[in-house]
Amino acid sequence: MTATPHSVSTTSPSSVEPQAPDLLLRGGRVTTLDTVQSEVTAVLLHDGRVAAIGADREVTAAAGPGTHIVELAGRRVVPGLNDSHLHLVRGGLNWSLELRWDGVPSLADALTLLRAQAQRTPAGQWVRVVGGWSEHQFAEHRAPTLAELNAAAPDTPVFVLHLYRAALLNAAALRALGIDTTTPDPPGGHIERDSAGRPTGLLLATPSALILYSTLARAPRLSPTDQAISSRLFMRELNRLGVTSAIDAGGGAQSYPDDYDVISELAADNELTVRVAFNIFAQRAGAELDDYRSFTGLTGPGSDRAADRWYRFNGAGENVVWAAADFENFTQPRPDLGAGTEDRLADVLRLLVGERWPFRLHATYDQTMRRMLDVIERVDREVGLGGLRWFFDHAETATPATLERIAALGGGLAVQNRMAFQGEAFAQRYGAAAAATAPPLRRALDLGLSLGAGTDATRVSSYNPWYALHWLVSGRTAGGLLLRDGHDRLDRFEALRSFTNGAAWFSGEQADKGRLTPGYLADLAVLSEDYFTVAEERIPHLYSVLTVVGGRIVHGAAEHAALAPPSPAPSPDWSPLTLPGHPVPLPTDGHVDPCLL
Repeated sequence: MTATPHSVSTTSPSSVEPQAPDLLLRGGRVTTLDTVQSEVTAVLLHDGRVAAIGADREVTAAAGPGTHIVELAGRRVVPGLNDSHLHLVRGGLNWSLELRWDGVPSLADALTLLRAQAQRTPAGQWVRVVGGWSEHQFAEHRAPTLAELNAAAPDTPVFVLHLYRAALLNAAALRALGIDTTTPDPPGGHIERDSAGRPTGLLLATPSALILYSTLARAPRLSPTDQAISSRLFMRELNRLGVTSAIDAGGGAQSYPDDYDVISELAADNELTVRVAFNIFAQRAGAELDDYRSFTGLTGPGSDRAADRWYRFNGAGENVVWAAADFENFTQPRPDLGAGTEDRLADVLRLLVGERWPFRLHATYDQTMRRMLDVIERVDREVGLGGLRWFFDHAETATPATLERIAALGGGLAVQNRMAFQGEAFAQRYGAAAAATAPPLRRALDLGLSLGAGTDATRVSSYNPWYALHWLVSGRTAGGLLLRDGHDRLDRFEALRSFTNGAAWFSGEQADKGRLTPGYLADLAVLSEDYFTVAEERIPHLYSVLTVVGGRIVHGAAEHAALAPPSPAPSPDWSPLTLPGHPVPLPTDGHVDPCLL
């Protein structure tokens, strides 16, 4: 049918059962991303999908007597946000253990929170701050000192991860870990020592972050029961921000299938509130081919079953072989990949392409991408990609020539706001001109590349998608430094599309997700303020007052707080999530006081 701004579009009888839709939202400003009706005032949801869009009167007429009606009172509605690169599985397993500094305005406030959490953390447990902050967000424009950590927590182990570059451990953590004068530096890492050879507590990535992550991995873990609660709470926090889908990019020390037991059980019990597509990350350096041979016997690409709309396998990566990984620590010189990288990568890619596994590749630098593209082109000649979905992650220094090669092979580009947290260091090392197009968003769009946005949370960047959207639109870091020039910034519509339907391509769901158009999945967020009209500096402050996934309300706040479903209480009871004054609001709290940059 031909739709006009005053008409109603509906799904065909074959795609929706002929019964009353479940939920009607009306009286709003609904951004649909539909190619015909880009903005409407009402949307009707039924059986987990969008049933109709259009003007209030016509869409209301299509509702039945049992339809639940939500009055939007002029609020902006957008398709549910889809983070194309989020470490949701790992983040969920640890969410209840982490003290968040996301958006905390001063170092003094951050240390006050740390001190309070140390006092309530029982013996044998740690205080850990893992990602989501930059020293440039603080009024003091600096990171904490080791002396400040030791003063704030003299007896409780403290681990603070500082971007990809360093970890700060207080004296109690050094004692708990047994790090002393005899502890050697690991490859690619450095333990800072005083004049007497005693470790100070500063661990440096030089340039490998393995020293940081392997140390964090030695901290106590939650019980499986608490991991399940933690994962549910993390998803509810994402829902609070309007996130309805995420593509999990795997991770080091995130072994398949063991570390996926919790998320798999939540999916089986219908307790997911975020749709999850997961990638499998190579775990054993030098044995990646054997690992993937094993993995291909355990799982395969996602199917079209209804259950797989919530939890589905998405392919290999982001680390396909360890030898091909570069490092994103911009305080260190760019590392070169080792000899033999191409042959190892080729062996694994031949297997993956032969099995029709999609794959994603971590690459920060253009030099890395060129070497990987040589291999992909070789495998394409030998085996044939044949339209198989594949893409690069990050790509901060990709050149136009490299983007053209990606486009010629049908690849995509998943970008994240890592520069919002590390832009100052990047600009200092590579210059303002390089930072202005890191990564080259406009050129990627001009070439027709699939572009998906994400956060790369939780170890460095914040999981808050509005921080990432602000970076895409403004070109500014968390500390306010203007990096990107006007040409290479996205407008608000382009940025939103990269976080919705654009991101859906990266899990092969672009015909099913990311639009509020009849037949698409009923995933949406009603916003606290109008994303399209608020001042640019207000974008990081946005959150959702009503989040719907599959036609089911998963979060409510403000005037919709009464619609919020029950949420589990944080566990253990000393979790930072229960800390008075903690900057992340509890999902059970109807009043939302969002973190500010």
